[in-house]
Amino acid sequence: MLYLNDDIARFNFEAALPLLSDQRREQALKFKHEQGRKTCAAAYLLLCEGLKKEYGITKKPVFEYGEHGKPVLAGFPHIHFNISHCREAVICAISDRPVGVDVESVREYKESLVNYTMNDDEARQITRSENPALTFTKLWTRKEALLKLIGEGIGGRSMKEVLTGTEEIETVVCEEKNYVYSVVFGK
Repeated sequence: MLYLNDDIARFNFEAALPLLSDQRREQALKFKHEQGRKTCAAAYLLLCEGLKKEYGITKKPVFEYGEHGKPVLAGFPHIHFNISHCREAVICAISDRPVGVDVESVREYKESLVNYTMNDDEARQITRSENPALTFTKLWTRKEALLKLIGEGIGGRSMKEVLTGTEEIETVVCEEKNYVYSVVFGK
């Protein structure tokens, strides 16, 4: 299941603080800017909402972290989740199988970033597109969602090596609010 909040501007961080676990509160307060604190807290609250609806879990979740930093729910190894946030939105995917999700703001792309992260076919798709920034963002979220599914994140293998053509990745564009998200579920 997917849970999305794309009204971050109205998110009340101070009201959310008591709803966070000590672990998540500490993490949220480490952000220098209000935007980071808000998205960190909002993503956690989406996870809490989903855990309550899907599994009846009302206890504040605590995270443990895998080898590459992918969070897992302490005490609930059978529940898989993934969260992501950008300026406009936070998203949380919850499943009984591995899942990866990424949400990104659509912003002007840089040719140097395209050359660093996209293979030749993907770079051609971007440069030939009517909206290169949107095409880049769609491809980026697909790649990152796939990397998060396998637990590597963008610090692992080269982004160019991540294939996005044959996998069943759902990509959604919200032009009105200027973001794109992609989600992929494992087997």
